[in-house]
Amino acid sequence: MTQSETHPENRQPTTVGASSPPQLPELLIDAANLPAGARKLADLFAADGRLFLRGRNAVKVVEVNGKPVVQILNHIAVVDDAHRICRPVIKKCQRGEIVVEPVTLPLAVAKLFAEIPSEWGFRPLKGVSFGPILAANGEIRTEAGYDKPTGLWCVGSTAITVSESPSAADAKDALARLREPFATFPFADRQTEPHNKDRVDLARPPGRDESTYLVAVLTALCRPSVPLSPAILIRAPALSGAGTGKGLLARAAAVIANGFAPDAVTRGADGAELDKRLAASLVKAEPFFLLDNVNGAILRSNLLEQVITENPCSTRILGRTQMVPLETRAVVCVTGNGIDVSEDLVRRFIVVALDAREESPELREFDGVFLDSIRDSRNELASAALTIWRWGRQNAISRGLPLGSFELWARWARDPLLALGCADPVARIAEIKRDDPERLQAVEFLTEWHVRYGQQPTPLEALRTDHRCLAGSHGKSRQALALYMKRFSETRIGGFHVIRETHGKWGASKYIVTRTEEA
Repeated sequence: MTQSETHPENRQPTTVGASSPPQLPELLIDAANLPAGARKLADLFAADGRLFLRGRNAVKVVEVNGKPVVQILNHIAVVDDAHRICRPVIKKCQRGEIVVEPVTLPLAVAKLFAEIPSEWGFRPLKGVSFGPILAANGEIRTEAGYDKPTGLWCVGSTAITVSESPSAADAKDALARLREPFATFPFADRQTEPHNKDRVDLARPPGRDESTYLVAVLTALCRPSVPLSPAILIRAPALSGAGTGKGLLARAAAVIANGFAPDAVTRGADGAELDKRLAASLVKAEPFFLLDNVNGAILRSNLLEQVITENPCSTRILGRTQMVPLETRAVVCVTGNGIDVSEDLVRRFIVVALDAREESPELREFDGVFLDSIRDSRNELASAALTIWRWGRQNAISRGLPLGSFELWARWARDPLLALGCADPVARIAEIKRDDPERLQAVEFLTEWHVRYGQQPTPLEALRTDHRCLAGSHGKSRQALALYMKRFSETRIGGFHVIRETHGKWGASKYIVTRTEEA
């Protein structure tokens, strides 16, 4: 044997300490080139197919309490998952021979892998769908697994039964079936049966509140397949709204669409806490975000606005400093007594109003098994809703009022119900704007401005104290009032048009408040 053949570097390595199953491929870790190990690990994960890219994070779909949930892989999880798909090894010289020794994946390799997952070529994951995937031509897909056209992980459903070409009569029958379980809920504008004031008269067309709830159910079923949809607000009166069934209605819509009721979250102490909880739900790709019991408040949230009207939306993940773009297919639902939404959110919500028409609705009797009955009949109710959807997709139907950003949602989830005699939930947006406390305050402030100064250019210094008080907290200081008025520059609100005049770089601004034709 020659000297070159006996040199340790030229000998065939042997394996010692074999502790991993022999069928797992080996991942050779070179201490002098750890990035190469991270790249090889990425190739193995890509071939395995169980990792995805969500935002800028490597994620996997895991089962928690019987349902799939998206989980971000930090470097510790990378180590654990790496040993499921490969056998990390190093080469070392032992008694003059090169041997391959199994090792735990070095944390440095795991961190390199976890920090730059966008370079590894994983499939994008936009969310998790617990119902069928819908297509514009009326197709309904129920296969389980990763759906490449939508980027969704699908649980799969084989119990949906919908006619290939439903008729108008089929759609009307489906609407009657969908209304039946909710006939005892106190929709505010309901018309009740002649001899039973506690039950909606199903012989009459649905009122606006019942119609909006039916649209909400169809929204929950269509949501995985449409990029944007308005959020749902289920509210009741401030002092007599407890026990009206807001939470039950929200959970029932989720059960029909997903098969389970969502975990409710509360708003928390401030807006920052709400944003954290919403961001956590986005990361996990939960299909239904239920913000429960927001009572006696005006709902505000920049992240909530973004989630409803932008896809992807940018959010900051806990423990990371950079903003991360996240796709979402989540239904956003808010419940509360005496709740209002800020004007920026008004056009982003459809509203279901409940009113039991009694002082203590919480004393009413419930059978306690309502959600169980919805679960038991989920497939039948989902089939009824999708019959209405498919009928709408296959036939020429009239459209309701336009709603910017939500055109596809309107055609899929709202217009088929309007064609069957339901009321248009979009018609309520003007009413909500009218009742928005901030808007009312602004209109009162501008009305008084117009009474006092007409259309004369007026600086803020000219405003008297009693007029500034109409701006609420915005009138406490000149700086606050200046920011308040700057918001209205070139704005049309409540029949007024606000024009801002500036004079030079340091000159004080003057404002003109004019009446518009809409007044």
